[in-house]
Amino acid sequence: MSTSTHSLPRRSLLAAGGLGASALGLAACGGSDDSSSSGGGGGATANFDERGPITFATGKDTSGVLKEFLERWNKDHEDEKVTLVELPESADDQRSQFINNAQAKSDAYSVLGLDVVWTAEFAANQWVVELPKDKLPIDAMIPATVETATYFGKLYAMPFATNGQLLFSRKDLLEDAGVSEPPATYDEMYQIIEKVQGSNEGMNGFGGQFSKYEGLTCQISGVVKSAGGELFDKDGKPHADSKEAVEGLQVLRDGFDKKYIPQEALTYKEEESRQAFQDGKLVFLQNWPYVYEKFEADDGSSKVNGKVLVSLVPAVTGEGTSTVGGLNYAISAFAKNMGTALDFIAFMGAPEQQKAWFEQTSNPTASKAVFEDADLKKKYPFLATLKDSIDKGAVRPQVVKYGEVTQAIQEAAYGCLSGDTDAKAAMSDLQKQLTDLTKG
Repeated sequence: MSTSTHSLPRRSLLAAGGLGASALGLAACGGSDDSSSSGGGGGATANFDERGPITFATGKDTSGVLKEFLERWNKDHEDEKVTLVELPESADDQRSQFINNAQAKSDAYSVLGLDVVWTAEFAANQWVVELPKDKLPIDAMIPATVETATYFGKLYAMPFATNGQLLFSRKDLLEDAGVSEPPATYDEMYQIIEKVQGSNEGMNGFGGQFSKYEGLTCQISGVVKSAGGELFDKDGKPHADSKEAVEGLQVLRDGFDKKYIPQEALTYKEEESRQAFQDGKLVFLQNWPYVYEKFEADDGSSKVNGKVLVSLVPAVTGEGTSTVGGLNYAISAFAKNMGTALDFIAFMGAPEQQKAWFEQTSNPTASKAVFEDADLKKKYPFLATLKDSIDKGAVRPQVVKYGEVTQAIQEAAYGCLSGDTDAKAAMSDLQKQLTDLTKG
């Protein structure tokens, strides 16, 4: 799964518009390879007095809009121009190139477009520099996005883009079942599914991202938090075997066991689940906001046009919790002209650029102001709900060995959901793995 907000997941491109498919990528849940790096480090001390030309390395810009922003900067900074270095669409390939560049202590990349889950790894290895909070519009950003850019209380990146998942419900089916509001909890959702299926033979209940990939880590992180638990605390200690974490996984296992979640959902990523809902096969779907435009299409491609309610994702016992996605901008520890790099990051985080990016690409940005903007509210009627989703969102584990950690989470969760292990055993085994991965 690709993880750049300037690139799309490894599947066919979808038309832009609405909260378009390009909002998926990193602005949704970023992927990572199965390995984790070590070593490197030894980066230069930050010198924000140096000025001059810089490079901006980030995933491929399929929107075509990024170059317009760089041209705007370059027009006003003749001696401090930014050159775009487009990396591959694959998140794994992006991360590998970033790491290779850092381990070579190369100054080829100045500003780095990083998946939110890479912050800890890059900060711990001293591949990026700590940033001065007073030189960036951090106070204007949604707090949950700032958390993704922070490592042990220090800021190592500026949030640029963000995202949160939502629950999409079939309004017509709920009304037929005598239900006026979308469910707030899994228990409520499962009860509604029973009612709907009673009069709609062959209708499936709930779809999410349950395939063994990064989307499953997002799904588990959110459901565990909504049960009152956490996979890791703020000190980096794992709590996967807590009562709450087990309860979160068990709720999903119950959904599969009782046929509220179809067995085929074990193959669902974003697009597979989106298509199932759009084809009228699901009562409920948890997914990123980009799908809304597809559902509301009036060209005959959607069977749910005009029939969709949007709300927060369901909770176990607390509040419905999505995992926060996003794209952060950091400065390489080996870069020249860090002063210019810092100013460029501040430029991209300014209100004008944050709104323009949202308007032109349909990718949610990190600024609090864009969610209060009248124009954007009119364009996206669920904007307040999306902001609520991000505000309450769970952050994926901010650990150095993220690649290995996310793989362990996926293996444990998938083993349980597919029926191979029970929830308590799966999370107990996961706790042991996470403890070993985070030692030292």
